[in-house]
Amino acid sequence: MPLDASDAALIQIVDSALAEAARLSGPWLVCRPGCTQCCLGPFAINQLDARRLRQGLAALDVSDPDRAARVRDRARAYKETDDEPCPALDPSTGCCDLYTARPLTCRTFGPPVRCGSDEVGVCELCFSGATDDEIAACEVEIDPDGMESNLLAELGAEMTSVAAALA
Repeated sequence: MPLDASDAALIQIVDSALAEAARLSGPWLVCRPGCTQCCLGPFAINQLDARRLRQGLAALDVSDPDRAARVRDRARAYKETDDEPCPALDPSTGCCDLYTARPLTCRTFGPPVRCGSDEVGVCELCFSGATDDEIAACEVEIDPDGMESNLLAELGAEMTSVAAALA
């Protein structure tokens, strides 16, 4: 399967798993547009995420060139400090300008998700007061067949950042 089709299939699997996690999490999951805690500070992304972001920015160039230019400007000015917002985050709306092209890290932040043997992570704002059992009952596996690893074998495992991918 070509890389774009394989990545689209991966995103569909991940998004489906996250929809199930959101359903299971119910009121514990407080992530909403404008909640930007997970959008602060530098974080590493893989080459598949970087490729997806560049494609999203190219699509934004066509649909809204001014907004795309603002994303590029923020990426070029990015300083990689702990409190610096992600370059894709629109500071006036608190929403991601490249939401449909966002990295898997961004997609999976919040609900309890597992990817292979990785430890389950949960946003500190979500599941406040929940027991370990209540959190575990909402857990989903996002990539049970290791699709992302297989796709990264084609692209290379070198990590980068959102700003570097978009600048």
